[in-house]
Amino acid sequence: MLVAVALFSLMDAGLKALSPHYPPMQMAALRGLSSLPLVALWILASGRAASLLRIRWPLHLFRGLLGIAMMASFTYALRTLPLSTAYSLFFIAPLLITALSGPLLGERVGRARWLAIGFGIVGMLVILRPSGEGLLSLPALAVLLAASGYAFSAITVRVLARSDSSQAMVFWLMTLMGVGAALLAAPQWQSIAAAHWPIIAGIGLCGTLGQIAITEAFSRGEASVIAPLEYSALAWALGLDLLLWRHLPDGITLLGAAIIVAAGVFLIRQERGPKAVLPEAQ
Repeated sequence: MLVAVALFSLMDAGLKALSPHYPPMQMAALRGLSSLPLVALWILASGRAASLLRIRWPLHLFRGLLGIAMMASFTYALRTLPLSTAYSLFFIAPLLITALSGPLLGERVGRARWLAIGFGIVGMLVILRPSGEGLLSLPALAVLLAASGYAFSAITVRVLARSDSSQAMVFWLMTLMGVGAALLAAPQWQSIAAAHWPIIAGIGLCGTLGQIAITEAFSRGEASVIAPLEYSALAWALGLDLLLWRHLPDGITLLGAAIIVAAGVFLIRQERGPKAVLPEAQ
């Protein structure tokens, strides 16, 4: 899980490095298309290629649309927001998943979980204080849109997991996101600079290996123990912000992030066993 989080953090750093040079929709396309060759090799190696066609198409199409919206909005936010701030806001996603699991999946969300969700919202509001990265900031709102898309997509995964393979879910998400975003980005598509191809290859490699690592982690370990390790992404974001962009968040942002992380860890401990959600590749 720690390896997966590190790989996804490096992938997001690559997305942030390229985000000023290309439209967000083109970045969403590059994210999906860059992973497809390695995902295809993973599926062939696992011997599950036949499972790609035995799927519930409407739900996969819905996930594809969510993936496009999520990646485009997150990449748009990374143009101006530091990784640490974007991650701090995105950490609201596990709390949104719990809130949505009641009305959409019929799961019981008890008082303790609603309390954790409430604390998470308080942490989000602390980060979104009126400032240059405040409540009216479009990039900050874009991160919240991406987190909402992630939450709805995770709910969809819970339904799809009853009938479809993990290989099918990963393959069709990357395919639909890559092809769909490429079609939407076509009118404004910009030629890719030669110097950026290694970064794009790194994005695809880190995204694919991160997905495989996170799948292995949740298949071998207890979800309530492994899931909190996802919050180690904040340490990676702080390090990458400092190393690559010479930026450190202020104390208020760190306080808000700490509140959200504490609420998320408490929530995961409450949701022991089968109710924990398998995180997806971004």
